[in-house]
Amino acid sequence: MRIGILAYDDCFATEVFAVSDILRIANRVARENGTVSADPFRTSVVSVNGEPVTAAGGFGIGARRWRRDHDLLVVPGFDLSPTEDLDARLGDRHREIALIREAGRRGVRVASVCVGAFLLGEAGLLDGRRSTTSWLFASQLAGRYPLSTVCAQSLVVTDEHVTTTAAFSASLDLATTIVRDHLGSAVARATARITLVSENRTSQAPYVVESMVTPATGPFATAVQRWLVDHLSEPYSLPRLAAAFHISSRTLLRRYGDDVGRPPLEFLQDARIAAAKRLLSDTDVPVGDIPPRVGYRDPGTLRRMFVERVGIGLAEYRRRFRTR
Repeated sequence: MRIGILAYDDCFATEVFAVSDILRIANRVARENGTVSADPFRTSVVSVNGEPVTAAGGFGIGARRWRRDHDLLVVPGFDLSPTEDLDARLGDRHREIALIREAGRRGVRVASVCVGAFLLGEAGLLDGRRSTTSWLFASQLAGRYPLSTVCAQSLVVTDEHVTTTAAFSASLDLATTIVRDHLGSAVARATARITLVSENRTSQAPYVVESMVTPATGPFATAVQRWLVDHLSEPYSLPRLAAAFHISSRTLLRRYGDDVGRPPLEFLQDARIAAAKRLLSDTDVPVGDIPPRVGYRDPGTLRRMFVERVGIGLAEYRRRFRTR
């Protein structure tokens, strides 16, 4: 399998070389356990014209020219802040976008890491497909490419010949996925254990920092959300909520929906999960005492919702993310 990893100015060098290095180790594992007699992965760093590029942080990367006989094109992410002008950043990458578009048209498999998904989106490869990116930029990806179904919690999403992944370290998950798809689970497992890469990560939900995700809301929805957070531990009552704003329940749902696009109860559930995560990571409150503190009289309800939305249980979350 011939794999080209697309380097370009301001890309993350780690996302370039992590994929290459994992696949190099997988080659060795596959040879030594008798799965293959020759290297199954031939990896090269490529650029549009085969010229050196300067990665984020000023690190120079040598590259070869992209060749049409590659089987897979990997597109790393680039240095991006949520407050930056995305149009300007993508405008600087028109040559790379054209290369990605051409590769997709010819049926070459294309994979991205983190915000590299935006380059695939500009090339039209996400239209009609499921996709993912870093949770920090998932809403922007969904807003910019409405024809794509963004799976914000997923770590790796493959739809036909296009694969997108979550942030930064997901380059390791991408490489492991490539190994598993082409050499089987045994080689992928051995490679993951040798390199200390997690074998079974499927969701980025446990890593989400809700305070860093700022959904677009109008002033009315913001006031409603503030009221809900102030009454987080109390039972949810739509009539009581509407009375607090001196309007009918129907009017509240309509106005809130116009601002946000979903009912206030969904925000409340998200806020309760976020509060539970903070209690688990930042305090010594016993796990059994957390449900009533975040508004759930039935502990089983919080446990079910937490697993559904975060992907792991309460005790496991505390074990992984407890601040010592």
